Amino acid sequence: MIEDDEGHARLIEKNIRRAGVSNTIRHFTDGTSALAYLFDAADGPARNGPAMVLLDLNLPDMSGTDILVRMKAETSALKRTPVVVLTTTDDKVEIQRCYDLGANVYITKPVNYESFAQAIRQLGLFLSVIQIPDPEAP
Repeated sequence: MIEDDEGHARLIEKNIRRAGVSNTIRHFTDGTSALAYLFDAADGPARNGPAMVLLDLNLPDMSGTDILVRMKAETSALKRTPVVVLTTTDDKVEIQRCYDLGANVYITKPVNYESFAQAIRQLGLFLSVIQIPDPEAP
């Protein structure tokens, strides 16, 4: 999870857990540390297998779309890694851009707390049933 708002991060994790997802969730508050983990860490997905990324677009050090570009590059070990954009931005042009760059899902965070919690619980149910591609497959 790449999310700079600690309150949003806690709410996201709490409601994903409520939906029954027990996978490890690593939380990063900026793009630099997230990219370092994704691409370079010994236990990171580029070296150690499948992952899914929950990505906020509004980060303090770079845009989430910059991260998406790096992950989905043709030569990237992470090009098949599913990315769920979870952001407050509901601009139609930005939504299209994220899908064009390879995002798998785009969710606009509701402003209302209960609506946000419900959306994340639904995301958790979605995450519990999807299949993650093998990054080593041809």
